[in-house]
Amino acid sequence: MLFTTRKRFLSGLLGITFAGLVVAQGRGAAQFSLRSIDGQTVTSDSLRGEVVVLAFGASWLPLSKTQLQGVRKLADQYSDRGVVVYWVSTESEDSKSKNYASDDQLRSFSQRYGLKVTVLRDPDGGVSKKMGVDQLPSIVILDKQGNIVGSPIGGLDPGGNLAGQLADRLDKILVQ
Repeated sequence: MLFTTRKRFLSGLLGITFAGLVVAQGRGAAQFSLRSIDGQTVTSDSLRGEVVVLAFGASWLPLSKTQLQGVRKLADQYSDRGVVVYWVSTESEDSKSKNYASDDQLRSFSQRYGLKVTVLRDPDGGVSKKMGVDQLPSIVILDKQGNIVGSPIGGLDPGGNLAGQLADRLDKILVQ
């Protein structure tokens, strides 16, 4: 009897906690405003109605070079299906920082690797942290309502087949 009561209590508690986490993640974590290297502001509100892929990385990270090729292919494959792809640099805007990259440096970096998506900046890491990103590179997917879909995806395919890695998730979101 005590075990059954304890089991019901824990099940109820986990259900309440889980529901709270989902709501908090959907409401809080997906709210953001990021500046592009071209001076435009992209907000979570402006992206409602679109499926969004945010690829977080840094130009100094060797994997990001491979990731950029994957991001480019992903954008090419899914742009006509309503998916908007961004590459988000987590590098500092403070020239005194060891992790510094100017807008011009990021522009040159993206051109060198043929990246044709908008490059956004998250210089203090606030947005990536809010979205649960704890490693670079990582991918966050937002559904058409602006909710984060699943956990951030790290451990990206070093072969650059990002589209293949994300196909199942994106295809499920697109049919909803």
